[in-house]
Amino acid sequence: MDNKERALLAVNALKNAYPDAICSLVYEKPHELLIATRLSAQCTDARVNIVTPALFERYKTPDEFAAADVEEVEEYIKSCGLYKTKARDIVGMCKMICDEYEGKVPDTIEELTKLPGVGRKTANLILGDVFGKPAVVVDTHCIRITSRLGFHDIKDPVKIEKILKEALPPDESNNFCHRLVLHGRAVCTARSPKCGECVLKECCRNFSLL
Repeated sequence: MDNKERALLAVNALKNAYPDAICSLVYEKPHELLIATRLSAQCTDARVNIVTPALFERYKTPDEFAAADVEEVEEYIKSCGLYKTKARDIVGMCKMICDEYEGKVPDTIEELTKLPGVGRKTANLILGDVFGKPAVVVDTHCIRITSRLGFHDIKDPVKIEKILKEALPPDESNNFCHRLVLHGRAVCTARSPKCGECVLKECCRNFSLL
């Protein structure tokens, strides 16, 4: 089975198991998803969703974030961890959005990754969820599950992104990654995966080796 065949089987199996492929982070505006994703580094999405309502009520636009006092932002996000760096990045990215992109979140990988604190994972999430472009979000769930399935035997997110982009149908790639997160939390966990009840058994290299 090659990667494209494996991808089609995995896409269909996950689509049936998790028909609602939605981002776990709660947001209404593009800059809010950008900020929430920055906050999610080494922090659970559930914790971020507890923190962001008050944060987004206090600062409603990129302009307001750009003008914010970093120490005040720190107080809102302290429970997310690494809050000093994250607060600095949030204010910095919004200043750059206002100064260089007329207050609008840019829509290319190249421009997004110029923003403070924004890597390819965050940029791909924005491309897919905000702008509806084909994107592959390589997070810990994606790395773990796609390795177990047999797409690769590496840890490099950029190389994994390239492998999956070549294998996945472009219009399915973003939702596929959302479904991997759901599946990784519920079944294909880091420790003690529930292989016996996994919908990906048919296309999983690890299951075939059990």
